Amino acid sequence: MNQTEQNIILIGMMGTGKSTVGEILAEKLGYSLVDLDASIVAQEGMTIPEMFELRGEPYFRNAETSALRNVLSSGGRKVVATGGGCVLREENRELMLQGGFVVALTAEAEAIVERVKGDQNRPLLAGGAEERIRTILEERKDAYRFAHFTVDTSRIGADEVALKILTHYRV
Repeated sequence: MNQTEQNIILIGMMGTGKSTVGEILAEKLGYSLVDLDASIVAQEGMTIPEMFELRGEPYFRNAETSALRNVLSSGGRKVVATGGGCVLREENRELMLQGGFVVALTAEAEAIVERVKGDQNRPLLAGGAEERIRTILEERKDAYRFAHFTVDTSRIGADEVALKILTHYRV
């Protein structure tokens, strides 16, 4: 598969723009967009908050790895928007590196807080979004370094982020 037919896999903290940028990239390239969290919900038959509450985070992480493997094993020409914690497992990082062009989207804590405040569908933010976001950013500060390319989305719009990714993807 030549480079411009491989998957683009978007990684990064929640609120960095993976879903929004993924939609733009998929449209521009004529690729399928796969929201990994939506794939997990379809696969498991319950919402992510329900999985966390009823089965716990380890259960969710196992479902996430299974969904990632399924999505990446079905060929190229997809833009895959992963969940923020998908990079926590070495197995997932290896699957992503083998499965396509990995792009890390980053953002400053303030930008993330502004983007995700009030979102009830984020179980890791329970009990104080701003403090929790800062804690998660610190815990995961090195987790996205394996990516082929990184874009800071703090001060630029989704269209500009997509353009930067396309420029490096087509090289």
